[in-house]
Amino acid sequence: MSRARTTAVIPEQALEMAAAALRVLAHPQRLRIVETIEKRPRSVGEIAAVVGLPQAACSQHLSNMRAHGLLTASREGREVHYAVSDPRAIAVLDCIRKHLCAGSPGRRPTRAAGAREMAS
Repeated sequence: MSRARTTAVIPEQALEMAAAALRVLAHPQRLRIVETIEKRPRSVGEIAAVVGLPQAACSQHLSNMRAHGLLTASREGREVHYAVSDPRAIAVLDCIRKHLCAGSPGRRPTRAAGAREMAS
């Protein structure tokens, strides 16, 4: 017996936009960068130090996310500060926190456990 669908169908264009944003964020270091600047803008040097990346690699990730509209950059003297410009990037982090970090600290959910959690 099939269950009746209770939610509206997501328009194709919205799915394409969501997939594009998720592709950009689908890298552990990029997610860590967004988490690092979630509360306040930071310079490239600060972000690189917190994330533990060489500054050049960090700059490449920041440029990629900026090109896709997820971040903004502002120059303050010789430093460039980055901030989250798309609240959906924060929503992705919140979703990860809620659905994938809900278990015991250090415990990685199995595929089956993650699927059960996603279904609920």
